[in-house]
Amino acid sequence: MSALAEKNAIWFVYDGECPLCKSAALALRIKKQYGTHNLLNAREHLDHQLIIDINRHGFDLDEGMVIFDGNDFYHGKDALSFMAKFGDSKGLFNLLNKAVFGSETMAKMIYPWIRGVRNLLLKKKNIGRIDNLNLKSEPIFKAVFGDSWDKLPPVMHKHYMNRPYTDDINIVEGTLDVMSAGPIKLLAPIFWLMGGVPPHNENNVPVTVSFESNKNTKEFRFNRTFNFKECKPYHFQSRMVQTSANEMIEIMRFGFGWRMSFHWEDDSVKLKHKGYVLSLFGHFIPLPLTMLMGKGNAEEKAVDNNTFDMQVEITHPWWGKIYEYKGRFVVKDKR
Repeated sequence: MSALAEKNAIWFVYDGECPLCKSAALALRIKKQYGTHNLLNAREHLDHQLIIDINRHGFDLDEGMVIFDGNDFYHGKDALSFMAKFGDSKGLFNLLNKAVFGSETMAKMIYPWIRGVRNLLLKKKNIGRIDNLNLKSEPIFKAVFGDSWDKLPPVMHKHYMNRPYTDDINIVEGTLDVMSAGPIKLLAPIFWLMGGVPPHNENNVPVTVSFESNKNTKEFRFNRTFNFKECKPYHFQSRMVQTSANEMIEIMRFGFGWRMSFHWEDDSVKLKHKGYVLSLFGHFIPLPLTMLMGKGNAEEKAVDNNTFDMQVEITHPWWGKIYEYKGRFVVKDKR
């Protein structure tokens, strides 16, 4: 229970720079029988005891507002559902909120869109994140690897050093042997549509990969350049976002995504296939493509403090291994 626990008091913690959040805070009316209504602008009161309690519970105020009713915290869509349940029926905002967020299903569907609009508005106003959890002080992948993070060798810490909400750039260079088997030609239109791996055959291909953080998001971007000998450089771009625990989704062109889990096993980083998705308005919709496109898996292993070997392969349930690239990379630059 928070140190601010108080009978008949409800606190609404919001982002004062977000027009949507501010409007919601000012328009909300809690039914009198549930207590007094208190507003707290998180940007102006980061040292407030309630913000400290929110941080202790791990609620990211950049991912949603928080309501505290004296006993429990409600974050994001749960806060809006609380508003729908206990808000007064007077006023257009309160009526709309009840209509939309009175249903758990509707709240789950619509809230990512509202959060996306909020982030877009702040970006347009060139306003940074609240970052109440001080996430930009830690690498993105520290949360992904969890307890295994401290077991990773130094080169992996360098490789996965990007922090969220920053302009971090991490560059690695190396050479890859690229193999695409005959059956992959049948799938070439899908791979082209996704803007994914290059369907090519060549050894010792010079490759540069830039891992780039974004000061407005927790995700980061891959920019890969394959310098083939007899054709123009192939650029493979994607972005990655953590969805839960050790799971991430790599999102490619037109929202096609590959869901994977990260593991530290047998002195290697292993990326294990979890299926394909379509990213649409903040939702990840499962796509039943594994039987068609096969499973993607990857492995990375430290060589020394600045060098690692890596391998990516796609295995089809009928044709076996239809794609692979493998080689060695050196961490060249970080800033």
